[in-house]
Amino acid sequence: MPQNDVLPVSLARTDGGSYPRPQLVRGSWTDLSGTWGFAFDEDDLGVGLGWHREPAFDLDIVVPFPPESTASGVGVTEPRRIFWYRREVSAQEIAAAGHEDGRRLLLQFGAVDYRCSVWLNGELVGRHEGGQTPFGIDISSAVDDSRASQLLVVRVEDDPRDVTQPRGKQDWQDDPHAIYYHRTSGIWQPVWLESVPSIFVQTLHWRSDFTAATVTARIVLNDRPSTPTPISIDLVSDGTPLATVTTTATEREITVALPVAAIANGQGYHDLLWSPERPHLLDAVVRAGVDQVSSYLGLRSVEVDRGRFLLNGSPYYLRSVLSQGYWPQSHLAAPGADALRREVELIKELGFNAARIHQKFEDPRFLYWADRLGLVVWGEAPAAFAFGPTAVQRTISEWIAALERDYSHPSIVAWVPLNESWGVQEIRHDPQMVEFARSIAALTRAIDPTRPVVSNDGWEQVDTDIIAIHDYEWQADVIAARYADRPAIDRMLETLGPAGRRLVLAGDVDDKPVMLTEFGGVSYDTSQQAGAWGYSTASSPDDLAERMGAIFAGVHASGVLAGFCYTQLTDTLQETNGLLTADREPKFAAARIREIVTGRRG
Repeated sequence: MPQNDVLPVSLARTDGGSYPRPQLVRGSWTDLSGTWGFAFDEDDLGVGLGWHREPAFDLDIVVPFPPESTASGVGVTEPRRIFWYRREVSAQEIAAAGHEDGRRLLLQFGAVDYRCSVWLNGELVGRHEGGQTPFGIDISSAVDDSRASQLLVVRVEDDPRDVTQPRGKQDWQDDPHAIYYHRTSGIWQPVWLESVPSIFVQTLHWRSDFTAATVTARIVLNDRPSTPTPISIDLVSDGTPLATVTTTATEREITVALPVAAIANGQGYHDLLWSPERPHLLDAVVRAGVDQVSSYLGLRSVEVDRGRFLLNGSPYYLRSVLSQGYWPQSHLAAPGADALRREVELIKELGFNAARIHQKFEDPRFLYWADRLGLVVWGEAPAAFAFGPTAVQRTISEWIAALERDYSHPSIVAWVPLNESWGVQEIRHDPQMVEFARSIAALTRAIDPTRPVVSNDGWEQVDTDIIAIHDYEWQADVIAARYADRPAIDRMLETLGPAGRRLVLAGDVDDKPVMLTEFGGVSYDTSQQAGAWGYSTASSPDDLAERMGAIFAGVHASGVLAGFCYTQLTDTLQETNGLLTADREPKFAAARIREIVTGRRG
């Protein structure tokens, strides 16, 4: 993009559904999705054979779909460890990314699972570890202008047996079993090119403070400027300017407070707030020197107080659904940007106002649509399945990167670093595991003090901000009795929870909200899936509706619950306990599902 171009304020909103990084958008970019060369390398011979310089791969793959998926064109689900990719990048594609003299060319990856090395024209330009977090590489010095096209090669290593890697629902066995699914290896989120000046915005975080009537921008540049760099920020609401600030950056990181007079009016600022019922967003343009990016933010507050979850200072009851973010044709990768929007729409159509994205850092484009259309999201980490220094280091490293990536999405209202003691299986006996759970919760609050932390969703929680309980009881009267009132909850806290485990190991939870964060799980198999199962089984659509209605009635009758999360949104391989089939079709009338979920008719 020419250096004197000005980004339209609405660019992050209009392009947010397709641009891979919706809260930091540049006007010119080149999508590198499509057909690449591909090869397996089980004997690890590629580097020695010089594949990074002269690749001769025998397969093609459609990026960004994992090789285990049919959407990739490869569809090999057997365990493989090393994968190679190649692509010729044309001069026209580089020009379309806005590259010109004096500007840098960045190669951006949404996610590559798990460890990768990247070469351009035979030169190693970067490495990355962490299967679900983004990274960028400055490839400017490796571009050879004498070539008609630039040779891009990526080597990926993803050991299917390594349980110290954060895996989430990816199976370590050959075939999916129990609650685990086919793997998602290699490049599985978008790859794109963009160009930037020598000093550019690398990270942009937003935070609002109603009490001080301010919006704060944290801007991290790629480097410390050699001379003072002008910074300007413009905030706009539905075309109306709200605030403009101009300052100067002399260090790499700068925090800028923008007074917003409209928030100072305590009787009038509610029209600016973000909520699922009214997902109002503010547009923003940030300029750092000659770099210009478009962004957006939502004004909202989240807290827990006196047994309630509060959104914008008022109690807000969460009607959430567990979402695996898995598609039969593309696994953890979405089939396309439109599928991510449709997923948010489906969740809302079924009567939910929230989603717990399970064991996955979801595609930022899904979070964009959650922001745009109004859906509350719990951000949850994929778990490693072993405990030790390597697993701890890998988990924390990727968790910090995810917090950095998703900090500014108004839709995200809670963080879940651990789930059901996965990776800390013996936490009730092992002080080291307790300290890990305590420390990762504290670390999360240190990085982001604006959201509650659910330290170990389901049971055996340490210093949690929400008492999150998993209970797959199918008898409605039992559910109703367990969650009738606070004394009933206290009886479980004093003894054992529904899964036969202590609910809380450490920390004061006397005034913390209680949520039933996994329940239901009623199976109705519409596809004759081998090994199909659920936590209980329905015999027909009507039976499924009746069973769900009874369970939900028990939940709705509770006088203490601050929210719930039903398992689950869609059938996923052998888990046939979805409200929808794997192809996103309701198992009975969507209007009836909505009535059951909301507890209201009409």
